[in-house]
Amino acid sequence: MDTLFKNVCAVLMDDADTVLKSAYVGVEAGRITYVGETPPDGTAQSVIDGTRKVLMPGIVNAHTHLPMTLLRGFADDLDLQTWLFEHIFPAEAKLTGEIAHTGTLLALMECIASGTVSVTDMYFFTTDIARAVAGSGIKANLCRPFMGGSDYVPADDTRMREALELIGQYHGYDNGRIRIDASVHAEYTSCPAVWEAAAALARDKGLRMHVHISETAREHNECVAKYGLTPTAALDRSGLFTVPVTAAHCVHVTDGDMDVLAARGATAVHNPVSNLKLNSGAARVRALRDKGVNVALGTDGAASNNSLDMFEEIKTAAILAAGEAPLTAAGALRMATRNGAAAQGRSGETGRIAEGLDADLILVDFDRPHLTPLYSAVSSLVYSARGSDVVMTMARGKVLYQNGEYLTIDREKVLHEARKAACIF
Repeated sequence: MDTLFKNVCAVLMDDADTVLKSAYVGVEAGRITYVGETPPDGTAQSVIDGTRKVLMPGIVNAHTHLPMTLLRGFADDLDLQTWLFEHIFPAEAKLTGEIAHTGTLLALMECIASGTVSVTDMYFFTTDIARAVAGSGIKANLCRPFMGGSDYVPADDTRMREALELIGQYHGYDNGRIRIDASVHAEYTSCPAVWEAAAALARDKGLRMHVHISETAREHNECVAKYGLTPTAALDRSGLFTVPVTAAHCVHVTDGDMDVLAARGATAVHNPVSNLKLNSGAARVRALRDKGVNVALGTDGAASNNSLDMFEEIKTAAILAAGEAPLTAAGALRMATRNGAAAQGRSGETGRIAEGLDADLILVDFDRPHLTPLYSAVSSLVYSARGSDVVMTMARGKVLYQNGEYLTIDREKVLHEARKAACIF
């Protein structure tokens, strides 16, 4: 056995929401090989004492834009349309591949230190993003989103060429640690020809799909005025939902849209902090779940959040749901683990602590004033824990971060390069 966690409170995230108050969890060759309340046979090369610590599955951030860490705080206190078209798009026009690589590493440092082991990212300069992800040890579903107007021709589209290059280089990288998705940025930045081309690419290459849907009332209503259909219905008519879809935001989807998402097996990604900050509203999580839609959690980009700490999203989602209909603490935590894994097509490898799954694990230190006393590990993780309480992050049995130290990323170099890159804006 490579690693053994002992005397740890283990939150398994199984169907029964099992919590083992004093557990042993063994890891060998990147996988979980033992879970129990008694010590396993044999010895381990490394033993980690989990006294007053909680072990849980690593968190999945199901929607983000990693390089946008470099625009954190760049344009705050604005609505989405003003923020995006008047500030963010012009700033992004100044980016280069190397700057995007630096922004990605900066984001990954924040993700890893706060317990995220897998991300679903939508952005451009995607091969530079993939290069950063490859070295970090984290898992990722990456995509290069398609955009374009009525004159769109797939053969002339540089985004299509970039997507094909990305697929060729990185789809399935490191035994599937990196996967490539197809993507449409959004209905309002594209047209049916774009949607059909993206759907065809996904079907041809066996990819999943990532798209923004109904983030704002304006976006939603203008689509209805233009096509006589909601964004979900318009995209569905063009075949976008013929592959598994991750639909980010879904703040203003209708009940009929929810039926489509459920029937097509899509995931709606709730981004509560970003949506509230941009005054877009909040997704109706309970209604989506009642319709049978898988609901995961994401941060969106750090430019609109302004954090990649998924513990903030978990707590905010739980509190917001109380105004709509009760969402248990376990339900909120499930959205950030199991449901996110399902969104990425990784249910068989991550999102739970179970024998045979990848050892994607995080250790949370409960020996802290705001986590004392401990009555319910799940409740405390949702309502009291912070990303800064994570003291170890492991992906596929490899420790990426431990006790404040990054083991796969050069912290000082990245911070230096990020400060230098910010000077272009």
